[in-house]
Amino acid sequence: MINKILDKVSSGGVWLAALSCTGCFPALGSLASALGLGFLSHFEGIAVNTLLPIFATLALLVNLYNWYKNQNHARGILGVIGPIAVLLTLYPLWQYEWSTYLFYVGICLMIVMSVLDIVKPLKEQTYKV
Repeated sequence: MINKILDKVSSGGVWLAALSCTGCFPALGSLASALGLGFLSHFEGIAVNTLLPIFATLALLVNLYNWYKNQNHARGILGVIGPIAVLLTLYPLWQYEWSTYLFYVGICLMIVMSVLDIVKPLKEQTYKV
């Protein structure tokens, strides 16, 4: 249960941090303004440099643990691709213009996987002795 909560918190935290960076991610900046969250732009530096990597790393660790625990490889791979894409965009790939699209794919995949965990949760594996 705590893993599901941590997964949702980390995905939501990545979205919130990304919405605060209007200059970095223009599409999310306009979405934040439309939702009345324009005040988040005042926290752009701390959100992108501190919160975004923390929440993406948390999401990666939780998804790796769930992958190990459930042994569902398809969902495990899809669960870790999103946080890895976000972290790659923030650090080694930031200089490329296509990295923004990779970031968008990463955060969208994180949300899709979080919703999928709510809509269609994995069944606990039972082991026969």
